[in-house]
Amino acid sequence: MLGSILGGVATPTESASVGAVGAIFLAAVRRKLTFTNLRQVMFATANTTTMIFIILIGASVFSLVFRMMGGEELVSDFLNSLPGGKLGAIIFVMLLMFLLGFILDTFEIIFLVIPITAPILLMMDIDPIWLGVMVAVNLQTSFLTPPFGFSLFYLRGVAPDSITTRHIYQGALPFVVLQVVAIALLIIFPGLITWLPDMIYGR
Repeated sequence: MLGSILGGVATPTESASVGAVGAIFLAAVRRKLTFTNLRQVMFATANTTTMIFIILIGASVFSLVFRMMGGEELVSDFLNSLPGGKLGAIIFVMLLMFLLGFILDTFEIIFLVIPITAPILLMMDIDPIWLGVMVAVNLQTSFLTPPFGFSLFYLRGVAPDSITTRHIYQGALPFVVLQVVAIALLIIFPGLITWLPDMIYGR
Protein backbone atom coordinates (compact mmCIF):
# COMPACT_ATOMS: atom_id res chain seq x y z
CA MET A 1 0.00 0.00 0.00
CA LEU A 2 2.74 2.46 0.94
CA GLY A 3 4.67 1.52 -2.19
CA SER A 4 1.68 2.29 -4.41
CA ILE A 5 1.25 5.68 -2.72
CA LEU A 6 4.91 6.72 -2.75
CA GLY A 7 5.32 5.45 -6.29
CA GLY A 8 2.44 7.60 -7.50
CA VAL A 9 0.52 4.57 -8.73
CA ALA A 10 -2.47 5.06 -6.42
CA THR A 11 -3.95 7.69 -4.16
CA PRO A 12 -4.32 6.90 -0.43
CA THR A 13 -7.96 5.98 -1.05
CA GLU A 14 -7.14 3.77 -4.02
CA SER A 15 -4.32 2.08 -2.12
CA ALA A 16 -6.96 0.55 0.15
CA SER A 17 -7.97 -1.65 -2.80
CA VAL A 18 -4.33 -2.70 -3.11
CA GLY A 19 -4.46 -3.85 0.51
CA ALA A 20 -7.74 -5.66 -0.11
CA VAL A 21 -6.28 -7.52 -3.10
CA GLY A 22 -3.24 -8.43 -1.02
CA ALA A 23 -5.47 -9.76 1.78
CA ILE A 24 -7.45 -11.86 -0.70
CA PHE A 25 -4.22 -13.23 -2.15
CA LEU A 26 -2.89 -14.17 1.31
CA ALA A 27 -6.21 -15.80 2.21
CA ALA A 28 -6.04 -17.84 -0.98
CA VAL A 29 -2.47 -18.91 -0.27
CA ARG A 30 -3.48 -20.01 3.24
CA ARG A 31 -6.52 -21.80 1.79
CA LYS A 32 -8.98 -19.69 3.77
CA LEU A 33 -10.58 -17.92 0.83
CA THR A 34 -14.08 -19.36 1.15
CA PHE A 35 -17.46 -17.88 0.28
CA THR A 36 -18.41 -17.83 3.96
CA ASN A 37 -15.31 -15.89 5.00
CA LEU A 38 -15.65 -13.52 2.06
CA ARG A 39 -19.30 -12.90 2.93
CA GLN A 40 -18.42 -12.14 6.57
CA VAL A 41 -15.68 -9.74 5.52
CA MET A 42 -17.99 -7.94 3.10
CA PHE A 43 -20.67 -7.50 5.76
CA ALA A 44 -18.11 -6.26 8.30
CA THR A 45 -16.72 -3.82 5.74
CA ALA A 46 -20.21 -2.55 4.91
CA ASN A 47 -21.00 -2.03 8.59
CA THR A 48 -17.76 -0.16 9.22
CA THR A 49 -18.15 1.98 6.10
CA THR A 50 -21.74 2.82 7.03
CA MET A 51 -20.67 3.83 10.53
CA ILE A 52 -17.91 6.07 9.17
CA PHE A 53 -20.23 7.78 6.69
CA ILE A 54 -22.85 8.39 9.38
CA ILE A 55 -20.17 10.03 11.52
CA LEU A 56 -18.95 11.99 8.48
CA ILE A 57 -22.43 13.28 7.65
CA GLY A 58 -23.09 14.29 11.26
CA ALA A 59 -19.71 15.99 11.56
CA SER A 60 -20.22 17.81 8.26
CA VAL A 61 -23.59 19.13 9.41
CA PHE A 62 -22.04 20.21 12.71
CA SER A 63 -19.17 21.99 10.95
CA LEU A 64 -21.55 23.72 8.54
CA VAL A 65 -23.76 25.04 11.34
CA PHE A 66 -20.69 25.96 13.39
CA ARG A 67 -19.29 28.05 10.55
CA MET A 68 -22.62 29.69 9.72
CA MET A 69 -22.89 30.86 13.33
CA GLY A 70 -19.43 32.42 13.20
CA GLY A 71 -17.69 29.73 15.20
CA GLU A 72 -14.75 29.50 12.80
CA GLU A 73 -13.90 33.17 13.35
CA LEU A 74 -14.07 32.68 17.11
CA VAL A 75 -11.71 29.69 16.92
CA SER A 76 -9.36 31.62 14.64
CA ASP A 77 -9.26 34.60 16.99
CA PHE A 78 -8.72 32.30 19.95
CA LEU A 79 -5.85 30.36 18.37
CA ASN A 80 -4.17 33.51 17.11
CA SER A 81 -4.42 35.10 20.56
CA LEU A 82 -2.70 32.22 22.37
CA PRO A 83 0.77 32.97 23.78
CA GLY A 84 3.58 31.54 21.72
CA GLY A 85 2.04 32.22 18.32
CA LYS A 86 1.67 29.22 16.06
CA LEU A 87 3.59 27.01 18.51
CA GLY A 88 1.04 27.81 21.20
CA ALA A 89 -1.79 27.07 18.77
CA ILE A 90 -0.23 23.73 17.79
CA ILE A 91 0.25 22.71 21.43
CA PHE A 92 -3.35 23.63 22.26
CA VAL A 93 -4.83 21.69 19.32
CA MET A 94 -2.64 18.65 20.05
CA LEU A 95 -3.63 18.77 23.73
CA LEU A 96 -7.30 19.07 22.78
CA MET A 97 -7.10 16.04 20.47
CA PHE A 98 -5.20 14.09 23.12
CA LEU A 99 -7.91 14.77 25.73
CA LEU A 100 -10.70 13.95 23.27
CA GLY A 101 -9.01 10.59 22.73
CA PHE A 102 -10.19 9.59 26.21
CA ILE A 103 -13.86 9.82 25.23
CA LEU A 104 -14.08 9.76 21.42
CA ASP A 105 -13.03 7.46 18.60
CA THR A 106 -10.36 8.43 16.08
CA PHE A 107 -12.81 9.05 13.22
CA GLU A 108 -14.98 11.28 15.38
CA ILE A 109 -11.98 13.39 16.38
CA ILE A 110 -10.85 13.69 12.75
CA PHE A 111 -14.26 14.74 11.45
CA LEU A 112 -14.99 17.18 14.31
CA VAL A 113 -11.65 18.82 15.08
CA ILE A 114 -9.68 18.80 11.82
CA PRO A 115 -12.18 20.71 9.60
CA ILE A 116 -12.32 23.51 12.18
CA THR A 117 -8.70 23.82 13.27
CA ALA A 118 -6.62 22.64 10.28
CA PRO A 119 -7.47 25.55 7.92
CA ILE A 120 -6.58 28.03 10.66
CA LEU A 121 -3.29 26.29 11.42
CA LEU A 122 -2.38 26.15 7.73
CA MET A 123 -3.01 29.88 7.47
CA MET A 124 -0.32 30.30 10.13
CA ASP A 125 2.20 28.98 7.58
CA ILE A 126 2.47 25.52 9.13
CA ASP A 127 3.74 22.74 6.87
CA PRO A 128 0.71 20.59 5.91
CA ILE A 129 2.77 17.37 5.83
CA TRP A 130 4.18 18.10 9.27
CA LEU A 131 0.71 18.90 10.60
CA GLY A 132 -0.77 15.72 9.11
CA VAL A 133 1.88 13.50 10.69
CA MET A 134 1.49 15.30 14.02
CA VAL A 135 -2.23 14.67 13.95
CA ALA A 136 -1.72 11.02 13.01
CA VAL A 137 0.77 10.41 15.83
CA ASN A 138 -1.49 12.18 18.29
CA LEU A 139 -4.51 10.16 17.21
CA GLN A 140 -2.61 6.97 18.02
CA THR A 141 -3.20 7.84 21.65
CA SER A 142 -6.96 7.50 21.13
CA PHE A 143 -6.34 3.79 20.50
CA LEU A 144 -4.53 3.49 23.83
CA THR A 145 -6.12 5.91 26.28
CA PRO A 146 -8.68 4.49 28.72
CA PRO A 147 -11.58 4.07 28.92
CA PHE A 148 -12.44 3.98 25.18
CA GLY A 149 -9.13 2.96 23.60
CA PHE A 150 -9.94 0.43 20.90
CA SER A 151 -6.61 -1.36 21.32
CA LEU A 152 -7.51 -1.96 24.95
CA PHE A 153 -10.77 -3.61 23.93
CA TYR A 154 -8.96 -5.77 21.37
CA LEU A 155 -6.47 -6.82 24.03
CA ARG A 156 -9.27 -7.54 26.49
CA GLY A 157 -10.81 -9.88 23.92
CA VAL A 158 -7.68 -12.05 23.64
CA ALA A 159 -6.25 -11.72 27.16
CA PRO A 160 -6.81 -14.57 29.65
CA ASP A 161 -9.23 -14.14 32.54
CA SER A 162 -6.32 -13.80 34.97
CA ILE A 163 -5.52 -10.39 33.41
CA THR A 164 -8.08 -7.82 34.50
CA THR A 165 -9.16 -4.70 32.66
CA ARG A 166 -7.36 -2.66 35.30
CA HIS A 167 -4.11 -4.47 34.45
CA ILE A 168 -4.62 -3.61 30.78
CA TYR A 169 -5.26 0.05 31.56
CA GLN A 170 -2.17 0.23 33.75
CA GLY A 171 -0.07 -1.49 31.10
CA ALA A 172 -1.19 1.02 28.46
CA LEU A 173 -0.06 4.08 30.42
CA PRO A 174 3.69 3.77 29.59
CA PHE A 175 2.83 3.61 25.89
CA VAL A 176 0.67 6.72 26.20
CA VAL A 177 3.64 8.48 27.82
CA LEU A 178 5.83 7.36 24.90
CA GLN A 179 3.30 8.84 22.47
CA VAL A 180 3.43 12.15 24.32
CA VAL A 181 7.24 12.10 24.24
CA ALA A 182 7.15 11.36 20.50
CA ILE A 183 4.83 14.32 19.90
CA ALA A 184 7.17 16.59 21.90
CA LEU A 185 10.17 15.41 19.87
CA LEU A 186 8.34 16.03 16.59
CA ILE A 187 7.50 19.56 17.72
CA ILE A 188 11.08 20.27 18.77
CA PHE A 189 12.64 18.59 15.72
CA PRO A 190 10.21 19.02 12.78
CA GLY A 191 12.86 17.68 10.42
CA LEU A 192 12.09 14.19 11.73
CA ILE A 193 8.88 14.45 9.71
CA THR A 194 9.81 16.59 6.74
CA TRP A 195 13.20 15.20 5.72
CA LEU A 196 11.87 12.06 4.02
CA PRO A 197 9.19 13.82 1.92
CA ASP A 198 11.76 16.46 1.02
CA MET A 199 14.20 13.75 -0.09
CA ILE A 200 11.61 11.80 -2.07
CA TYR A 201 9.78 14.65 -3.74
CA GLY A 202 12.58 17.25 -3.70
CA ARG A 203 10.54 19.98 -2.11
